[in-house]
Amino acid sequence: MSLRSVLISFLSLAILALVCGAVRAQGIAPDKELVVATKEAPPFAMKQPDGSWGGISIELWKRIADRAHLKFRLVETENVQDLLDGVAKGAFDAGVAAVTVTAARARNVDFSQPFYNTGLGIAVPINESPWVSIGRALLSFGFFQAVGLLLGLAMVVGFIIWLLERRKTEHFGGGAKGLGSSFWWSTIAMTQAGAAANAPATLPGRIVATGWMIASVIAIAVFTAGITSTLTRRELQGAVHSFNDLRSVRVGAVANSPTSDYLTRQQLPFRAFPDAQSGLSALSRGQIDAFVHDKPLLAWIVRNDFSGAIRVVDTSFGSERYAIVLPKGSALRPMLDLAVLDQIESDRWQQTLFLALGNARSP
Repeated sequence: MSLRSVLISFLSLAILALVCGAVRAQGIAPDKELVVATKEAPPFAMKQPDGSWGGISIELWKRIADRAHLKFRLVETENVQDLLDGVAKGAFDAGVAAVTVTAARARNVDFSQPFYNTGLGIAVPINESPWVSIGRALLSFGFFQAVGLLLGLAMVVGFIIWLLERRKTEHFGGGAKGLGSSFWWSTIAMTQAGAAANAPATLPGRIVATGWMIASVIAIAVFTAGITSTLTRRELQGAVHSFNDLRSVRVGAVANSPTSDYLTRQQLPFRAFPDAQSGLSALSRGQIDAFVHDKPLLAWIVRNDFSGAIRVVDTSFGSERYAIVLPKGSALRPMLDLAVLDQIESDRWQQTLFLALGNARSP
């Protein structure tokens, strides 16, 4: 027998001993059937047509229970909050799905060691209308900044021309009227259209005008290149390709979730939906521009139900940790902590993740 086999056997016996001790400490008979709450959260918890349950989290729990000789039955809840409330009140002995560990939740329930670490993802429409892209670019804050800068420079140059020409050139004289004419000429010169008409007549004025026309050619070229680049990027990548882009679009998220809490902390406005499915449906109909949710759950739903209309952006932000939920002070926790670590370090766990998510390990 190899050293690895000996260690595995010893660890199994240790886990079994811990379970027996936990059961005795709780005053529960060794053959008691544990009530374990879950809810649908593909691919972590999925209800099969025959009523049985599968998925990453469910398989993890089944392996732990099988090795520790725990009897249990799964009970479905409508949402995560019902699961948490039931565990907190003692109606359930544990909760297994895709439940994120948060400080607020940890005040009412206990969590095992996390078994999956991930982040938040962004779903966006696959095909955005070119006119929508152009509209967003022209109404963006960056566009108005650029226009404002160009007009500001034109005003400054116009004011300098007026100071130099007001006493020597008729159409630049006359106080406010001459100042207005100089502003108008400076703006026209910036566009290179009709700059010869009513041009400055003095040498200093013409020197300033020449410098401005040369500088304006460069400024307009840079401005045009920036707009073209923005439109090209939006065409290739969509309007949203990072978290910062969410501030300029209509965002959706599941109400009363860790995602909505994160967006609130970031002071990012969003529209709340009862679940991810309804949020993605609204996204596909154009009612919102982006939907934020746990990335592995988001990728699964999009791949199975919205693959032709929605895609998940190749970025991740925030931090989400999934764990098994337990009542406060549960004597099962020491055993589950060790059992979870034992499972997620195994080759079988890596294979489970690869088959379900396409990646061999948690991000």
